Amino acid sequence: MHIVDTHLHLVYRDRLAYPWLAGAPALDHDFPLAAYQRAADGLGIAAMLHMEVDVAEEDIAAETELVSVLGEGVVGAIAACRPERVDFPVWLARAAENPKVRGFRRVLHTMPDDLSEPPLFAQNLRRLAAHDLTFDLCVLARQLPIAARLADACPDVRFVLDHCGVPDVAGRALDPWRADLADLARRPNVACKVSGLVAYAGPDWTVDDLRPFVEHAISAFGWDRVVWGSDWPVCTLTADLGRWVAATHALLAGASEEEKRKLLSANAERIYRI
Repeated sequence: MHIVDTHLHLVYRDRLAYPWLAGAPALDHDFPLAAYQRAADGLGIAAMLHMEVDVAEEDIAAETELVSVLGEGVVGAIAACRPERVDFPVWLARAAENPKVRGFRRVLHTMPDDLSEPPLFAQNLRRLAAHDLTFDLCVLARQLPIAARLADACPDVRFVLDHCGVPDVAGRALDPWRADLADLARRPNVACKVSGLVAYAGPDWTVDDLRPFVEHAISAFGWDRVVWGSDWPVCTLTADLGRWVAATHALLAGASEEEKRKLLSANAERIYRI
């Protein structure tokens, strides 16, 4: 059973600027495609979507162009964007011409909570529907209501919640994350990405530490609205890629083959038009 990785980060510091890496020394290295391929060898990952890496704003277009020509299993790009800007429509028209672009993301979890509150933000996101492009929601657990408001304001846009909403796995903080995630899942235009959890689980995590979070996400969204992502190389903060893939298979041990196929590949292929 093949896997579609919907959340691969690649870092090329000689080509692009990543201001946030200065505050993340464990990740302040080059992470090229060749390194990911070595880590993924034999794991069944057949296709990857590159997730923007919050490059310097002036490098957004260059990042998209760089990953668009990588090939070697990189079937698409989720590009950075700035929906809060008045020039977004012009920028979107140009970005949408790239056939490798499958969607966009604006990192929200490191920004002020009110960034997405002005009507312009949702107005610009609504433009994605005409291009059949997605928007990945990168929010903290406490910001899940922000994600819900955006989904309500943009009912024709397909949203994907990154990292199950970034719960505090290490602190076993199921609540109020559990209720807020279930509330967000009531929006039919939102899917959930099972990714990133190991980075929030602490260095000594076990599959059982992850289980209540993954099982609740699947229960809330259903098997037709969940996808998988490696979050490589961020996952390497607590585990190599192989350990995260093995944990995923362990978490899915009781699922049917069709349910596994949906989470690991089929839903991603439909939602991101792969």
